[in-house]
Amino acid sequence: MVVERAVKTIVLVEGVSDQRAVEALASRRGRHFDAEGIAVVAMGGAKNVGSYLDRFGPRGLGLGLAGLYDAAEENDFRRGLERAGLGSGLSRAGMERLGFYVCVEDLEDELIRALGVPAVERVAAAQGDLGSFRTLQKQPAWLGRPPEEQLRRFMGSGGSRKIRYARLLVDALDLRKVPRPLDRLLDHV
Repeated sequence: MVVERAVKTIVLVEGVSDQRAVEALASRRGRHFDAEGIAVVAMGGAKNVGSYLDRFGPRGLGLGLAGLYDAAEENDFRRGLERAGLGSGLSRAGMERLGFYVCVEDLEDELIRALGVPAVERVAAAQGDLGSFRTLQKQPAWLGRPPEEQLRRFMGSGGSRKIRYARLLVDALDLRKVPRPLDRLLDHV
């Protein structure tokens, strides 16, 4: 990614679906990231956070930083922030003070819980995907599992489905029920 001079803050996210969700929510809230000098950067996975922090952080371009990460990737983010000189012995609260917010499982999980299963199923139906979802629910590995888990699996399968649904799920959100990590991130930047 080429960072233009007007960029003042970089929001680091693990993947393209996270990037699309953050940008969609910002737009729904009337934010104009380009005009505000904010760029959302998909890192291609949490293991890359250190190199992105080196590039954009205090030892690199010296830009403002913020981000989202999955709970399972918390140690990668903690180590990256500490190596970048942004703190030591960082707790989750300390990471939040720096602008980095955790998603319980992942961002899709946060959106599914915020919307509720019926609303997500309506989004899938509008996309012509409800039949495919019902097929997944009947598979032995997914039979009887909570529908939230089934929906997460469904979103993560099928190539670019996760990317496509990121904006769709954000568009379906009641703006009074935005998942905490997304809400706090947008308040921070």
